[in-house]
Amino acid sequence: MVKPAILPEITYTGIPASSGIAVGPIHVIARGFSAPDIYEISEANIGDEQGRFQAAVELTKKQLTDLQLRLASLSGNAESEIFEAHVMLLEDKNLLNRVAEAIGQRQQNAEYAFYAVMQNFLEAMRRIPDPYLRERTADIEDVSQRVLRNFLVDEDTEHEEPDGKHILLAYDISPSDTASMNRRHLLGFATEQGSVNSHTAILARSFGIPAVVGLDASVIQVTALTPAVIDGYAGKLVLNPTEETLLKYVSLAAEKEKQRSELDAKRDEATNTTDGRALTLSANIEFIEELHQVRRSGARGVGLYRTEFLLLNGSEMPDETAQAEVYTKVAKEISPNIVIVRTLDAGGDKLPIEPLTEPEPNPFLGWRGIRVSLSRPAMFRDQLRAILRASAFGKVAVMFPLISGLSELLQAREILNRCMDELEKEGIDFDAKIAVGAMIEVPSAAVCADLLAPHVDFFSIGTNDLIQYTVAVDRVNPHVANLYKPTHPAVIRLIKHTVDSGAAHGIWTGVCGEMAGDIRLTPLLIGLGVEELSVSPKILPKVGQVIRSLSYAQCTVTAEEAIKQTNSQSILKLTLAVAKEHYPDLLD
Repeated sequence: MVKPAILPEITYTGIPASSGIAVGPIHVIARGFSAPDIYEISEANIGDEQGRFQAAVELTKKQLTDLQLRLASLSGNAESEIFEAHVMLLEDKNLLNRVAEAIGQRQQNAEYAFYAVMQNFLEAMRRIPDPYLRERTADIEDVSQRVLRNFLVDEDTEHEEPDGKHILLAYDISPSDTASMNRRHLLGFATEQGSVNSHTAILARSFGIPAVVGLDASVIQVTALTPAVIDGYAGKLVLNPTEETLLKYVSLAAEKEKQRSELDAKRDEATNTTDGRALTLSANIEFIEELHQVRRSGARGVGLYRTEFLLLNGSEMPDETAQAEVYTKVAKEISPNIVIVRTLDAGGDKLPIEPLTEPEPNPFLGWRGIRVSLSRPAMFRDQLRAILRASAFGKVAVMFPLISGLSELLQAREILNRCMDELEKEGIDFDAKIAVGAMIEVPSAAVCADLLAPHVDFFSIGTNDLIQYTVAVDRVNPHVANLYKPTHPAVIRLIKHTVDSGAAHGIWTGVCGEMAGDIRLTPLLIGLGVEELSVSPKILPKVGQVIRSLSYAQCTVTAEEAIKQTNSQSILKLTLAVAKEHYPDLLD
């Protein structure tokens, strides 16, 4: 534990970005990035230097793509796509040409030519009046620093981290540094810059790292190893905490830990409401290494198995047999519970077998999800056959992402049926009655859910994208982030229509997006008729206890009232009132 300091206690108040308490010494990261060494090159070496630059860019793109895929296991595509713009910057032909030309014109080493070009670019960005565009300079600095590090192939030029546990303090922390941090040593972090919807804040919540952003500028003057406390609940950074302050926060942290232990002790209890409504509580995963967390959490299966990392983490996609081995392992580990395998849900630019030569102008509305699979039937066939083969060893379901209408669903089912016919002729075992589901994450799919329902066995609502597409809001854009409302009346009505359409055709509906883990909204989702919630294993015990605390009858009344409301705030007020009545101690 940090010893109380002799110096006066100072408290800075910022924005609570990620809940939790961290107590430890400060480690400070300097602002910005340093200029690399500069030296002249001969005309004969210009081509070699341009090659070094291209190699550094390609290595950086691979690192960013790997980070994007890993993040999806914790936070889904909404967070992992933070790095879409990073990769697109490195694919900007104008920028690449400017650096290549600068190497030849300056006859200087590649890293310095790149540094000079990027500094000019950044300076121009900083002068733009638009605050949103100015905020994106942090992303550009992040990419630039990574490229510069990748010139130094024999050196580790990452930020030097202390050996012991620490609190990180910085002017700002880049998204890729956040994603790459050694979380065994990191207790929490605080930054001068940032907002609750900044990329770094979103990643902190995904990792469960206590964080405060938007602190006073004088914080950057803090001396390294200063004892400190981060209060991620109230958005405070306390320097030189007194003994009384330390005891208060140690007590609060112990209280939260006790709560977590009590929840873990109940993880195997049935997730039924007080009046007998049974809900299935499942886990979201991406890596087979997460299976032990699923078992420890008390999950009744895997409601979303993301396959992007398995398929895209390499220079080529795994073949049918390699995929089948992994899906079979998951099926056996989770048996007798179900594993819902989502087919590839990534942009076409991520395919190692077919890299795009031009970046998509708008990836969110582009060639991704089921659209990629349907346009590449051989690739799709390998994945579907592998999933079917795994179904012989456990309870497996297949789910199609980004369905926007009936024609896509029917095409996907037709390919699945052909795969079944092939396996039957080859004498390969599979579950002929395998459950098939559609993700509802596009408003058009929700509106025509009654047309889709006869052709599937279940719906799973991906609320992150459904909200974003419904209200036309990028939640990390500070200009419009306040309009990203899970309780927007249109979103609630789309969820209700989806659930009702499914029920009318005898199929169940689950939720696998962030709304499933937001316990303020659990009464609303239960009242709307949702039968399954799929969440991160780390928060699953809390959600389970929330379900056991609620009455289905009361939730139904709440949902009926919510449907009548005209604004998101009124709906949130209704569901939050029920949450505060039944589990106030679980609300952060």
